[in-house]
Amino acid sequence: MARSDYDVVGIGNAIVDVLAKTDDAFLKGNRLAKDAMTLIDAERAHLLYTAMNPGIECSGGSAANTMVGVASLGGRAGYIGKVCADQLGEIFRHDIRAAGVTFATPAAKSGPPTARCLIFVTPDAHRTMQTYLGACVELGPDDVHERTIEAAEIVYLEGYLWDKPAAKEAFRKAMRIAHAAGRKVALTLSDPFCVDRHRAEFRELADQHVDILFANEAEIAALYQVKTFDAAVVELRAGKSNRIAALTRSAQGSVVVDNGQTYAVPAEKVERVIDTTGAGDLFAAGFLWALAQGRPLDMCGRIGGIAAAEVISHFGARPEIALKDLVKTKLG
Repeated sequence: MARSDYDVVGIGNAIVDVLAKTDDAFLKGNRLAKDAMTLIDAERAHLLYTAMNPGIECSGGSAANTMVGVASLGGRAGYIGKVCADQLGEIFRHDIRAAGVTFATPAAKSGPPTARCLIFVTPDAHRTMQTYLGACVELGPDDVHERTIEAAEIVYLEGYLWDKPAAKEAFRKAMRIAHAAGRKVALTLSDPFCVDRHRAEFRELADQHVDILFANEAEIAALYQVKTFDAAVVELRAGKSNRIAALTRSAQGSVVVDNGQTYAVPAEKVERVIDTTGAGDLFAAGFLWALAQGRPLDMCGRIGGIAAAEVISHFGARPEIALKDLVKTKLG
């Protein structure tokens, strides 16, 4: 196997997040599905942006957040995602590079503007996302370069991106290249509604093409159309025999399933949960980084939990301190 230049390369929607505090009355009044990510058009995005409280703007996107987490842990991270050659696109490019992530995907010179995600955070720290994909829809197979994929220990795919045909082809190309080079492919299911839209295809991916599957309780139950987490785990074990599944359970920690072995990992203690945005993204960052270093699976889950606990302790979806130092302190 050729030398790897990256621990993880992520492929996902390149998005600038707009986060603001709100309440359940606002969600109800604007017909927003709480705790979910909903795709919206440009007109709806403008209306909601106008109505939302003052907030903060920062580069985001699920897989991008994960790659920033990998870099914060001291890992070698790369990212593939599409932005437009506009102000938000430049913000995204600057932020992800400043975080230590390699990002070389050319910006679109025309077409839709850079994507944005309006994130409404309620007092219970839950987040409701309304996403205008914009330039993300332009991502296609030509943006996936063979040399980059071959140089990654793990290629991480964001389920949200599966909504567009060109992006699907980009994913399938990346999977083919990765496996031909002896690399691993990871997929995050992203959201229960995302699973509902693409259940059959996600099942096929999970059973035939994915080496590492990430999901929370709701997503894995939606994938197998069962009512309980335990029932979903039974279905997982009946699938691809050499696939790792890393399943997050909020305050109950995480469960890692591999070849019939199950590892239950307790949640890290958090003094106060401020904003759950990015919790799953940073769990994946910790898990993938640790796996790329050859750590045991239960320790991968522990490090994922440490990263997730940091990001939910403050506003925003990216770490505010160096995760490398935090993990060192926690693990000794």
